Amino acid sequence: MKVLEALARPSLVRRLVLLAAGWSLATLVVASLGLGAFFRQAAIARMDTNLSELIDNLYAGSSVDYSGAVAAPPLTDAKALRVYSGRYWQIAEPNGQGGLRVLTYSRSLFDAELKIDADTLKKMHEQRGKAVYFDTMGPLEQPLRGAALESMLPGRSKPVVFMAAEDRSPVERDTRRFAVTASIAVALLGVGLVAAVLVQVQVGLAPLFSLRREVAEVRKGKAERLARRYPVELEPLADELNGLLSHNQEVVERQRTHVGNLAHALKTPLSVMLAEAQAQPGPLADVVSRQAEAMRGHVDHHLRRARAAARSQTSGERTEVAPVLDDLAVALERIFQDKNLEIDWRCPDDLCFQGEKQDFLELAGNVVENAGKWSKRRVRAVAEAIAPNRFTLTVDDDGPGLPAERRDEVLKRGTRLDETAPGSGLGLSIVDELARAYGGQVKLGDAPLGGLRVVLTLPMAES
Repeated sequence: MKVLEALARPSLVRRLVLLAAGWSLATLVVASLGLGAFFRQAAIARMDTNLSELIDNLYAGSSVDYSGAVAAPPLTDAKALRVYSGRYWQIAEPNGQGGLRVLTYSRSLFDAELKIDADTLKKMHEQRGKAVYFDTMGPLEQPLRGAALESMLPGRSKPVVFMAAEDRSPVERDTRRFAVTASIAVALLGVGLVAAVLVQVQVGLAPLFSLRREVAEVRKGKAERLARRYPVELEPLADELNGLLSHNQEVVERQRTHVGNLAHALKTPLSVMLAEAQAQPGPLADVVSRQAEAMRGHVDHHLRRARAAARSQTSGERTEVAPVLDDLAVALERIFQDKNLEIDWRCPDDLCFQGEKQDFLELAGNVVENAGKWSKRRVRAVAEAIAPNRFTLTVDDDGPGLPAERRDEVLKRGTRLDETAPGSGLGLSIVDELARAYGGQVKLGDAPLGGLRVVLTLPMAES
């Protein structure tokens, strides 16, 4: 999947996915923590309500006897009757030293008493008649939630403090259980959101991926222009790319026209010089003829190189390799029929050169013709893919071969190792120049047939 591939490196897809996933996950984490806090707060509020009701019952049912002692009401709460049950109450009075003196208490406290800190006592004194809530520890060191109310009873001159407390452990346990459940739910929701973000990015950026594929098709020669319809955000980009392709094509056509005009302008004076030299034989005419032929070869070479460099910048050309090799084999076998030349060529049917047919014909033609010229009887040419965008054309002959120390010389412009053989010495140099113009290369070696091996590496168009 292209989204997953894009996530592996810095990209627009990675930025969108990480941004959306980051905000989503952060929101979910905050929501999870908020839900846990809200659940605990709601549970504590419910517990405070129960404690408030217990204090109200204590206050409403308490009485003062003739001796001034406070009598607690007969409460029916079973938990308050069971020792250390987790539900407690007590009635006390200020001792004048910043603490409390217990007057009576529930059976559940047994030999203990409810503890209250100085700050809560101060707050209780300041808010007399109103319950205050606090956290403390119980007889068994369990966490308690407590409530205290200071008020006056008829028949007493001193205030009375009514206190109630309940074990907070169940609330904490339920809160932890809720937090775990909420975390699991949030984690599952987070995974779903991340998956949804991936799908959203995949669907949302699908036109962009489609544009990239279509541009690649143009570069590989499968299409000449961008023909698909794109969203309004990408349509200007597609139009600009089509305009750029048209502009490049116009530039290449102008370069071709300029090259053709230059070739015509140079070749005509050279042809006149050759004609005049042939009409007036002599030593000077021979020198003029040889130099004019050399100049014509150099002009052809540089014009050919300029055309190839211009065409290599375009991306819409592709040439089938097999038909070119077949035509070359037939033509060269006729040319060298005096030596009964046999050209054995092999090539996959779907192998294509990424470039113009004329350039490939010149590349392959020079190599195969050179092999046929120096061979005794056999030439073998094999074209095969070596990478997704590269292929090699390997040409072997059974001729005399070439010493390793002299192989670099034949790739130099105008070099001829045998002056008695016809030609200008530009064959393999032209191949080398054209191959380099297309981003390829030429290598020379020893052929299994005994002669020279030429390995031509060129760009391959995808099938």
